[in-house]
Amino acid sequence: MRHIALTSLILIAGCAQIRDTTDGLFSGPSSSSASEAAEAPESDGSEQVEEVVATEEFDPGWTGAKQTIAGLGDVAKPGIWLETPLVSKERSGRVVFRKTGASAFVTLIPIEGAETAGSRLSLEAMRTLLAPIDQLIELDVYTN
Repeated sequence: MRHIALTSLILIAGCAQIRDTTDGLFSGPSSSSASEAAEAPESDGSEQVEEVVATEEFDPGWTGAKQTIAGLGDVAKPGIWLETPLVSKERSGRVVFRKTGASAFVTLIPIEGAETAGSRLSLEAMRTLLAPIDQLIELDVYTN
């Protein structure tokens, strides 16, 4: 009987520690973070948007974005690449996952097809973008 009571106490204490470490992940900021955020001056987020726009528009090394829908490519082929009909020769590029804004530098590999045809993204690139590998994703493709 003592063993059951002791085991129960240990499990309950362990659950409390796990809950403390995962509260920020699953339920948003902790109460101390929330109070700090309440004291900070409020921002409408326009500064952050302006910075992103400035990077996209005025970065001299990257040309305008073309959009494509991509699925998972050949998982046996290593590297971070995008096979796409948007380029006519192999070159370096950058892709932005439209849903999250995550970006990755990739090797753009040309494939046959119309520019409106889909693209294939490497497993490593999908992981870099934190994209679901079992779904089609919308990408902005920049060349350099």
